[in-house]
Amino acid sequence: MATTSLIPIHVGKGRSIARALGQSTDYIKNPDKTDDGEWITSYECDPLTVAEEFRFSKNQYATITGRDQGARDVIAYHLRISFKPGETDAATANKIGHDLAFKLTKGDHAFVCCTHTDKDHIHSHVVINSTSLCLTKKFRNFKGSAFAVRKIADILCLENGLSVIENPRPSRGSYGQWLGNNKSPTVRDNLRELIDKALQGSEDYDGFIEKLQALGVEIKQGKQLSFRLPGAKRFVRQDTIDDDYSYTAILERLSGKRIIIPRATKPNMLIDIQAKIQLYNSPGFERFARIYNLKEMARTLVWLQERGIDSRDLLNEKTSMATQTFNASQSRIKEIESRQKEISELQRHIGAYGKTKEAYAQYKRLKKHQPTAWEKFRKTEHPAVAYYEACRADITLHEAAKRYFDEHGFGKNKKIPAMQTLKTEYAKLDAEKCKLYAEYKPAREEMIALKTAKQNVDMFLDGTRDHLLERTKSRDIDAL
Repeated sequence: MATTSLIPIHVGKGRSIARALGQSTDYIKNPDKTDDGEWITSYECDPLTVAEEFRFSKNQYATITGRDQGARDVIAYHLRISFKPGETDAATANKIGHDLAFKLTKGDHAFVCCTHTDKDHIHSHVVINSTSLCLTKKFRNFKGSAFAVRKIADILCLENGLSVIENPRPSRGSYGQWLGNNKSPTVRDNLRELIDKALQGSEDYDGFIEKLQALGVEIKQGKQLSFRLPGAKRFVRQDTIDDDYSYTAILERLSGKRIIIPRATKPNMLIDIQAKIQLYNSPGFERFARIYNLKEMARTLVWLQERGIDSRDLLNEKTSMATQTFNASQSRIKEIESRQKEISELQRHIGAYGKTKEAYAQYKRLKKHQPTAWEKFRKTEHPAVAYYEACRADITLHEAAKRYFDEHGFGKNKKIPAMQTLKTEYAKLDAEKCKLYAEYKPAREEMIALKTAKQNVDMFLDGTRDHLLERTKSRDIDAL
């Protein structure tokens, strides 16, 4: 399992951009923490000069866009992912940290990833450049980014055979101790449970009401019934609980016309009892963990049966198929976003080329001007020089557009596409991406649930086999 955090880095009082970046990158690159630099990787930058490269990109961003947020500007982001002690090695931790940063930024921002091995819990630090590679955009710490980071980290952990934290709670501590942390039941959850109990053995509605009151539920009659749990402040109307708990549904359940089969929720990870016993050394905890695992395994079994998965081979096959489906969807989304990025950049250069064409043509004409003898005698400034200074921005944009066209083969043999053609292609890609995103979340949830169930089954069956082998070996020793 892994815990994550994403922290914006500001310049701060009394610090320059160079100093702020240097302090952040120097800390994570500390050779005493990274095994003499063995566990340092990077993307689109050199770890040795990463601070200088980030600072240069910010100067370029300011020159191109003219934007300056002053002290409020976020110059980088510090991403951290910490792993459960003993669950992974430095190489895997570094790979997951690198992949997490790449997926979060969609490959649009440079970063350096350093894995620290000086603590019991191996952890990776990533410093991400807030300025994009195209030098015209910045990464924004959007609302819910912590949730997104955790979800990406969970997927990467499952893909690398590591456990994940089920139903985690935000923590202000550096590294949390997690043990499932199941969400507390709501008032309506408790009411549903009590109603189910009261319905057991009840022959009519009046008998059901009497049993419910015997369980401590206060009942108020209005246009319809309202219930209040012992110690609760408010009543809950019957029609707001659930469709299976309305007045009509209760009568149908009493008469046998409606049968409710509890649907299994997604399985949670089993507890690694042996590792936890070594950590806590508590017989009470061992008993709790074994009971918890039995209940969780029962939930996992029901969840699998609802999906018609009745063998280990079929579970492995379904898990593999779900992973392939998710990866295919993810890959296609990446392809679409990459193409959309290319279209946007091409549109930008086409627009700039058209707007600055006249200014650049005038500059070329002035460059051909041959100075007269009088101009040479007076050492008059060449008119092209003065014109360049006056129209530097337009000329620079035009030359950048020409370089882009040349680098991408546009010219004599490859025609520059029309803007309307590019807009149409972008719109089609956007529609396909929206459709894929609608399928992306269910596919991801299904993959995570299947991988969780598979890990539970593997852990339970392999643990049972090892336990039987130990008992057999013990009996053989006693016989001797």
